[in-house]
Amino acid sequence: MSKLLTERGLASRREADDWIAAGWVRVKGQMAELGQRVPPDAIIDIDPRAREEQARQVTVLLHKPMGIVSSQAEDGYEPAITLVTPANRWPGDSSGINFHPGHLRHLAPAGRLDIDSTGLLVFTQDGRVAKRLIGDQTRVEKEYLVRVAYGGEARLPESSMERLRHGLSLDGVLLRPAAVSWQNEEQLRFVLREGRKRQIRRMCELVGLQVLGLKRVRIGSVPLGQLPPGQWRYLRDDERF
Repeated sequence: MSKLLTERGLASRREADDWIAAGWVRVKGQMAELGQRVPPDAIIDIDPRAREEQARQVTVLLHKPMGIVSSQAEDGYEPAITLVTPANRWPGDSSGINFHPGHLRHLAPAGRLDIDSTGLLVFTQDGRVAKRLIGDQTRVEKEYLVRVAYGGEARLPESSMERLRHGLSLDGVLLRPAAVSWQNEEQLRFVLREGRKRQIRRMCELVGLQVLGLKRVRIGSVPLGQLPPGQWRYLRDDERF
């Protein structure tokens, strides 16, 4: 069946497999199956959703839990992409997009969260979205809630807060200005426009703060919202980073 769809120029071999797996291909009115043998003159019907869904490049928002790495599996830890399954899709997803196995093809993380951090992680098939979020010239805000402990005898001095906002360097490079404020006595709010490796943890270490918990709650104008840990949803058409 897949070979016949390819020979007729209707789809690539991988697309054909995806369409069949999704139940979008019928032969003589019956749903086709992967590996099914059919005659060369078989009458094939393809659901219009096949081309519609395959044509759109999707972006996925995941609430990454602790103990999961952002990209490639390492040291026995699972990559976050393994959570993007139909079973883990948030019931509150209002995008109107029907899940299709082809949406997982070339779906790559646009940014990262370290294994001990939680919150909003973006996966996309759209290179334009990836470039906007992780390119060298990105100016998209990323907001974090950070639970900290101070090793000093009193509250963190205001001079150290000012250094967090601007004045710190990592790897010999001066960091861009950041918005840093207290949410309560144990939690800081960071808003950054860059994303160096373990940046917030390293910034806090430079002023004597220990990070006890870190959660990303917003990227640009897209909030984590009520998305539960370990679940995901599609970026809606009306949402922009």
